[in-house]
Amino acid sequence: MPLLMAPTAPVSPSWCVVSAEAAGGVVETDALEVVLPGGDGVGPLTATLGPGEHVLVLGPSGSGKTTLLRTLAGAVPQHVRARVTGTVRIAGTDPVTAGVIGVCEHVGTVAQDPVSGVCLPLVADEVALPLENRAVPRDLIGPAVDAALATAGAAHLRERASGELSGGELQRVALAAATVTAPRLLLLDEPTSMLDAPGVAAVRDAVARVGDDVAVVLVEHRLDEWAAGGTAALPARTVALGRSGRVLADGPTARVLAEHGRELLRQGCWLPLDAELEALLGLGGGLGSPHVRGALLALTASEGPGDVGATAERGPVVLGARGLTIRAGGRPVLTGVDLDLHAGELVAVVGANGAGKSTLLAALAGLERPAAGTVDGPRPGLVFQDPEHQLVGATVREEIAFGLPHGSSRVADALARFDLADWAEHSPYALSGGQKRRLSLAAMLVHDRPVLLADEPGYGLDRAATAVAMGALREAADGGLAVALTSHDLRAVAACADSVVVLADGGVAAVLTPEELLRDPVALASAGMVVPPLLAFLVEHDVPVRPALRLLEELAHDVAVAA
Repeated sequence: MPLLMAPTAPVSPSWCVVSAEAAGGVVETDALEVVLPGGDGVGPLTATLGPGEHVLVLGPSGSGKTTLLRTLAGAVPQHVRARVTGTVRIAGTDPVTAGVIGVCEHVGTVAQDPVSGVCLPLVADEVALPLENRAVPRDLIGPAVDAALATAGAAHLRERASGELSGGELQRVALAAATVTAPRLLLLDEPTSMLDAPGVAAVRDAVARVGDDVAVVLVEHRLDEWAAGGTAALPARTVALGRSGRVLADGPTARVLAEHGRELLRQGCWLPLDAELEALLGLGGGLGSPHVRGALLALTASEGPGDVGATAERGPVVLGARGLTIRAGGRPVLTGVDLDLHAGELVAVVGANGAGKSTLLAALAGLERPAAGTVDGPRPGLVFQDPEHQLVGATVREEIAFGLPHGSSRVADALARFDLADWAEHSPYALSGGQKRRLSLAAMLVHDRPVLLADEPGYGLDRAATAVAMGALREAADGGLAVALTSHDLRAVAACADSVVVLADGGVAAVLTPEELLRDPVALASAGMVVPPLLAFLVEHDVPVRPALRLLEELAHDVAVAA
């Protein structure tokens, strides 16, 4: 049913008129290929997406997933330069020639960067704008806005200023604005990348209710969170892309993952847990299979706790905050925060969307002036949540080299380490979202700052890039730096962090080890986190979590190397 109607009234709004031309396939492509100026791209793709059909587009960072969605939305080539061959139709309209305005009647989009999809200062006005552009009667707009916000889990944000929202809150608002007109095609580019567990559930449920005639194209890395019930809970169809942008497979999701899961894992993709375990262990059935459970326990027991994932003893306090009170938009976000960052320690800061995680890191970095309290210590390096906020170089190489002595060998090392060597002479703005994230980390890690802060370092990254990014931060802490990061990814936190700071109710609710957090339902609820099935299994069987996760990453690495 359309989002703007009550759940008991699955009737399309009177202003949504489907033309006879658009009554067939919502998306139709024939040998569609999009090549960006730097040579990267996606396709060729020949496919049809019918009304009500949901498809998952799966592939590693840089494989062209976002480029494909931008093409379907009409942004390519009019707003994003590219060479387009083949044909594409959206509800009978060619988006390549018609552009965004020509297809906006049929398409709703939630972009990878939620900031780019929100343009008005007030949330209610942002969601109302698509309806106003369609000249919807004024008395219908308010109820439609309320329904869309409620379905996206954002009703409490209605009267808020959009500039005060966290990234996760903006994602919910962007979803409400994209669906309020009941589009024929909904394009979702990593819609849960910044969301806490309740936010992921709200978005997933909202997408499930968009209507029987709405086609959905979903790009998503967080497949376990999206598919709470395993592979069967994913969209029924998957288009899998290789690193080159070529189509590896297009078919039923279960079959694509069974036949190509190992190759997708080799290329660095996240897979739902049952497909991941089959690719790593060669056994199907997921954790529901006694054979899989037995193999997983035997694998972890063979190593024992040992010193896998062990960290050096933490050193002295390098950066300390006392009594921090931070306000935004006239309201307190955090009050009375005390926090110490020690040399050799990696601290994860977790909390629900809007809890103040990014705000705290900005205050520690000296970018947010606290209303009260002090921060003592050297100026930290900060990796922003949005990588574009820190870009200063004309090329990827210049971005990493900025501030380093001319000819520093660290540049080449960082390019290789973060898989950016092939894009060294490209503009940073020409990179994919995941590549920009890797670049922002590389550019900050090459400097010898005693304190490093990273805001959602796994945002937008595939499995391989996540392992590199989190491994680099772990290595920095092991080398004596004080490191703090924010994350909604409990698996990443459990694999890398020494301690966890839980923000809730405007302050620090708890300070725990990752293992303690996994066993504390109150702290988990405060943080807006749900223990994923793999971690729940390890905890249930008293398996040390970090060593077990390290072993699984080593298996994934072996798969890639063997291929």
